[in-house]
Amino acid sequence: MAFWTASAFGLVISYLLGSTPTGYLAGKLLRGIDIREHGSRSTGATNVLRTLGKWPALAVLVIDVLKGVAAILVARWFCPWLATQLSSAPPTAPDPQGWLAWTVCLAGIAALLGHGRSIWLNFTGGKSAATGLGVLLAMSWPVGLGAAATFGIVLASTRIVSLSSILAALTAIVLVCAFEQPLPYRLLVIAGGLYVIVRHRANIERLLAGTEPRVGQSSPDAKADAQIQDANS
Repeated sequence: MAFWTASAFGLVISYLLGSTPTGYLAGKLLRGIDIREHGSRSTGATNVLRTLGKWPALAVLVIDVLKGVAAILVARWFCPWLATQLSSAPPTAPDPQGWLAWTVCLAGIAALLGHGRSIWLNFTGGKSAATGLGVLLAMSWPVGLGAAATFGIVLASTRIVSLSSILAALTAIVLVCAFEQPLPYRLLVIAGGLYVIVRHRANIERLLAGTEPRVGQSSPDAKADAQIQDANS
């Protein structure tokens, strides 16, 4: 019973870590704006870059990655520790290590859902790419580094963040299936990668249409906002 209670508590913490609205808070603290009303209306680092500048975007990116790392650490270290504190008896789960892998898997999913569907923002949020990278790095650093390398190479060659994130997610799926990894980890990466890709569906439509902005360019939504403001001025 103590094991299951600790695991459930860990999942709640993981979701709340993921749901911390870093980009939203940056907009409120730095300019007093709701970043969801500007640019692409996402709370992720890319929209922060377009709306607030490179240094706030870098801070948001780092914190969002650390949210994913923290969620996995909670599942891997805090949950077993809490289980031992709640009960002096041996763990009641039939294979504690095997079930711990499933707890890690669910914690990663909770963090991704928290970032994309934050309870503090009426279940809106970012696209979970940065938080997903943090989950990967903490769960399986070779997979995480491979995904990060793909992101960096594609971004350097195309300057399109969305394309870089989508290809990084696909790379993570390929690598986790190619490397020796527990089944829960593979399921997490596959589910998480697909979730990140689905969150980019509007970007995919613009990529196919050839209208997706590059780094340094305004998003179509930002241009539309500017046109509305000009019309009303």
